[in-house]
Amino acid sequence: MQPLRNIFVLDFSTLLPGPMASLLLAEAGADVLKVERPGGGDDMRQYGPAWGAYGATFALLNRGKRSLAVDLKNPDAMAVLRPLIERADVLIEQFRPGVMERLGMGPAAVAQINPRLIYCSISAYGQTGPRRDIAGHDINMYAETGLLSLAMSRDGDPVMPPSPIGDIAGGAYPAVMNILLALQERTQTGAGRHLDIALGDNLFTLAYWALAQGWGTGVFPGNGDHLVTGASPRYRLYRTRDGGIVAAAPIEPKFWASFCNVLGLDAALRDDAVDPAATARAVAAIIVMQDTDTWARQFAGADCCCSVGMSLEQAVASPQFTARGLFAHFVSNEGGGSIPALPVPIDPSFRTPPGTVLAAPMLGNAFPDIIARQS
Repeated sequence: MQPLRNIFVLDFSTLLPGPMASLLLAEAGADVLKVERPGGGDDMRQYGPAWGAYGATFALLNRGKRSLAVDLKNPDAMAVLRPLIERADVLIEQFRPGVMERLGMGPAAVAQINPRLIYCSISAYGQTGPRRDIAGHDINMYAETGLLSLAMSRDGDPVMPPSPIGDIAGGAYPAVMNILLALQERTQTGAGRHLDIALGDNLFTLAYWALAQGWGTGVFPGNGDHLVTGASPRYRLYRTRDGGIVAAAPIEPKFWASFCNVLGLDAALRDDAVDPAATARAVAAIIVMQDTDTWARQFAGADCCCSVGMSLEQAVASPQFTARGLFAHFVSNEGGGSIPALPVPIDPSFRTPPGTVLAAPMLGNAFPDIIARQS
């Protein structure tokens, strides 16, 4: 029995934050009905690479869901949606604040239909505040919360984040966390609630160390001047001779001692508190003298929290991750093709059994069943 097997989710969201949130719920057993516009549906369906009738990205984010195509601006839309709202446990929407109200499906209106409903609104800036009506994407939130200022290259050039961190860590994950909390609360009170998930708000959690430094000392950190952003030789990325990367994190004394022994670092430089920059230069000069594979072998026999950078292709083939079953679930398309499903932070015991193949929905595939149920 999956923990969310009896939970019904109406998902009005598109692109990444909301769909990833409902994916996590679906992977734990929830029945997720994706409400999409007729004709094109979620814009993510068109994002490449193409894989059958839709994009592979759409497939990964919408595995195991169903789809209902409804024009929300049509006055007849509520005839289809009201029975679904009446029995839903969770509603997820990702429009700008006020849009659902104009469609007649704002939190207050929907609460009159189903007072037990958990209504989750995901937006850039939240439902209140002077910027509530402003559009914003992941990188905007990353910039406006100060995180981007802490992630520049050493020469000060901006560095693009490797993933939509704001959408995932600021939107999808907090949405799921608060939906589960609200469902638990409902078991005690019997009442639903409106959740206001703001990407910008939630990204400040990721700046815990920088906030501690700023509030604790009165001086907020800048680019590259803190332990976790490269100020210390004990937490840095070093180039190898063949252009690879050594990710070194020997922070604790025992790991640092082991790391220095592997490198044969001069004894005069091992106390990195004396001149961190000099020690870092010496470490970099040693590491750049050997190829990536050489360092991989040397660090494999040492207990020093050091790794060599892998390509994504190498990482998904890693014995560690394959042994953990990260890619043991699959998503299929209408042509019978299948690819590994997106690994999700759901305990394996809560998911479908390994080897399970679930499809991403064709646009509107749930409509006949829904109409039949409402007849």
